[in-house]
Amino acid sequence: MATTLEYHESGLPKNRRFITDHDTSGKAIFNTTIDEAQPRESIGNGATFSLNYTTSQYPVSFKDNADIENYQSYLNKKPGLVVPGGSVLRVVDVPPSSLSPMHRTVSLDYGVVLEGTMWLELDSGERRMMHRGDISIQRGTIHAWRNASDKDWARMLYVLLESEAVEIDGRKLGEDYGNNMPDNVRASS
Repeated sequence: MATTLEYHESGLPKNRRFITDHDTSGKAIFNTTIDEAQPRESIGNGATFSLNYTTSQYPVSFKDNADIENYQSYLNKKPGLVVPGGSVLRVVDVPPSSLSPMHRTVSLDYGVVLEGTMWLELDSGERRMMHRGDISIQRGTIHAWRNASDKDWARMLYVLLESEAVEIDGRKLGEDYGNNMPDNVRASS
């Protein structure tokens, strides 16, 4: 089935999500209870994200499509950055020169640059330039993301998994959203 690629105003292609399932005989099919198109939400500094999938338990249960129902509930009532006991899959589009707030979540985050070039900046002052295909493994550190281009949008894919709080010399390092983190992306409790 051929489809025409659609684009956002940013020039980046619109994402579609394909959820697989099983028919009554056990054959793989596509689940169509949730639209393939993904609504976008503003997260400040002109950046937008889509909530591509979310679970609320590990291991995930596929029984009676409980995971799909759970995800549908999160589409209606957005979770924070992290879902306790679960996982979050997001795509974030970042405008030119945009900088996120410095922040820390109590999670293990896998970040992949899909389009563009991004700076990963740490509160120590260290930073790394990330290009398409580069991967970050964020382990509960305070960090910020900056689009390195002053003219092109960038796109990142993130998978967030709840973790135990980092402990340094007996002191637990909890969530820290710094300044200007919008309420709609703060962790849920």
